[in-house]
Amino acid sequence: MKKIVFFLKILSRLPLAALYVLTDGLYLFIYHIWAFRRELSRSNLRNSFPDKSPDEIERIARTSYRNACNLMAEVLKGAAMPPEELCQRVRIVNADLLQPYIKAGRPLVLLASHHCNWEWLLLAACLELRMPVDAVYKPLRVPAIDRFMQETRSRFGGNPIPVGNFMIEVMKRRDAARVFALVADQTPPHDEEKHWMRFLNQDTAFFVGADKIARMARAPVFFVGMHRVRRGYYEAELQLLAEPPYQSEGYPVIERYVRVAENHIRQYPSDWLWMYRKWKYKKPLYA
Repeated sequence: MKKIVFFLKILSRLPLAALYVLTDGLYLFIYHIWAFRRELSRSNLRNSFPDKSPDEIERIARTSYRNACNLMAEVLKGAAMPPEELCQRVRIVNADLLQPYIKAGRPLVLLASHHCNWEWLLLAACLELRMPVDAVYKPLRVPAIDRFMQETRSRFGGNPIPVGNFMIEVMKRRDAARVFALVADQTPPHDEEKHWMRFLNQDTAFFVGADKIARMARAPVFFVGMHRVRRGYYEAELQLLAEPPYQSEGYPVIERYVRVAENHIRQYPSDWLWMYRKWKYKKPLYA
């Protein structure tokens, strides 16, 4: 395990341009030779955008894979990139929206999606907001890579918390001035609580944790929409989704999130992770 982490850290010291050369080659192999989940991505795109032509679907799929490979290079570089450079590459254009809540010592909930570079977004948020950021994550199957990712995510004050422990940690810290960050477009396991909505033209299951956390922490919720300016440079914009007091029932936070996230994906389709198994199971008839 130590050898793998050491090797990844060595790679992170390479110039980003050199890492892009490596991942450009990886893109050619993954998409054009191996065809890893290529048909799944095309199917997801066809179902989401039935009005788009086959050429448009193919163009978005290719660009999405290229961007995903860019992400691999950027995640590696994030382990060693100086904070000044990171702030130049990821700009939160309206972070001042959060200042009244931060000054009041209130917790915040930030919801992102698998759009652009959510790993750099976490690092940039830690630097920009200057307050602890608790970020939910799903432990990776390879322990060495999981350790590398945890070390990278915690560089500037991030606190990665496994998804199974996140609610407990929110309860402990709900009265503290901190950020609870979630990539909220993930699909819950089949046997867990979920909320079904129409999303990208399909019945889609979503975790309900965002609503529970918002109620528990009595915290305002913001959507963080990220878009690519050019390779290696991003802008993120905050949008208020909901504020307390919250009703005791229903899922208004996740419902607003889904609508805003869908609009953002439609605006920047090639930056979403179409190879992701978002629709891994169908909505039951009784749901």
